Amino acid sequence: MTKEILIHQIIDVLQQAGFIVSKRCNIRPRSFDLAARKDETLIFCKVLYNIDGLNEETAREMKSLARCLGGTAVLVGAKTRDQMLEDSVVYMRYEIPAVSVQTLYDYFVEEVPPLVSAAPGGLYVSIDGDVLKEARQRTDMSLGALATELGVSRRTISKYEEGGMDASIDVVLHLEELLDVALAKSIDILRCFEKKANVDVKKEKVPEPQPDDGILSMLYALGYQVMSTSQAPFKAISKDTSDTLLTGVSTYSSAMIKRADLMSSISCVTRTKSVFIIDGQIKSETVENTILIQKSELDKLAGTEELAELIDERTKKHNINI
Repeated sequence: MTKEILIHQIIDVLQQAGFIVSKRCNIRPRSFDLAARKDETLIFCKVLYNIDGLNEETAREMKSLARCLGGTAVLVGAKTRDQMLEDSVVYMRYEIPAVSVQTLYDYFVEEVPPLVSAAPGGLYVSIDGDVLKEARQRTDMSLGALATELGVSRRTISKYEEGGMDASIDVVLHLEELLDVALAKSIDILRCFEKKANVDVKKEKVPEPQPDDGILSMLYALGYQVMSTSQAPFKAISKDTSDTLLTGVSTYSSAMIKRADLMSSISCVTRTKSVFIIDGQIKSETVENTILIQKSELDKLAGTEELAELIDERTKKHNINI
């Protein structure tokens, strides 16, 4: 199986699940390959045949984009190290959930979440501690007796019941058979990222653009919060209290047109506006849904409201639906 086949399979799965899927991000480097939305669920999907090919820098940008735009980062692949990914298993790479195409299908199409997570040393299952404790007490089994039955310590059983320790698949199966109860907690692929993201976003502040960022510094001076990117089709995400802009920066060229077209597709999925600031002359005011603005026009603006008015004016003029 090649990455090309993987991407086609992923697009098919997402569309079956009712997602709107963006055009492929086929511009290098790229922090994600696809953006997809279903109602309020937004995902940024990175596709790698071997999930170990994800590097820390790319993962960091994926997570930053997801936090900024209210989405989730997901990695989909086929293998890890020298073995194929197990179905119904969630692997984590730099705090991003990584799954096989089949697991993606089960989760989004069949609505059957995975139960198993991969960690150093093997595959593990999260136990519902309250259910375990209730079942143990219902059968009048002490911590010591259950520990002896499993060949573990009393402290281990206590940790299971407190929800502080995952167990191996064999242990969970033994417990479920012994107590005649389902103990495995399902893994919500979207929530397992969001919980971590919600913690981190409180600590993380978007850095100010560097003085040599030029146009991004101008947007910051206008009053936008600007998160620059290094591997996305756009140069930055610019936000104020009312608008979020996928922001490109370039001279007018065929490469710019290609990026602007891709940004248009992504903006439709992310429910943002797409704007390209052109350093120099422009030959058109739009590319698909992307508004083109000359740097000289930006120089004359006094704040975010004036830029918003310029964007709205060109949006109406060219009948762009946002």
